[in-house]
Amino acid sequence: MTTSPIIYDPATDSMYVTLREGRVAHTVVHDDKEYAVDVGEDGQPMGYDIQFASHHSDVIAEALRLLQTQSRRAA
Repeated sequence: MTTSPIIYDPATDSMYVTLREGRVAHTVVHDDKEYAVDVGEDGQPMGYDIQFASHHSDVIAEALRLLQTQSRRAA
């Protein structure tokens, strides 16, 4: 059984989208849109941590596009 790459907590309206597994080298915070991107040692995004997710459909769409691209590469 696999776990979903998308976790949403309605109590806090927060969402985490895991793009891939691995070690996070650093996190880039985007205060203007209340989200952060975890970046791997190779400089590529590993996950999106989105606060007030219901207000940031554009950020969710960006994360899901990347997730879809990652999935196609893995297949």
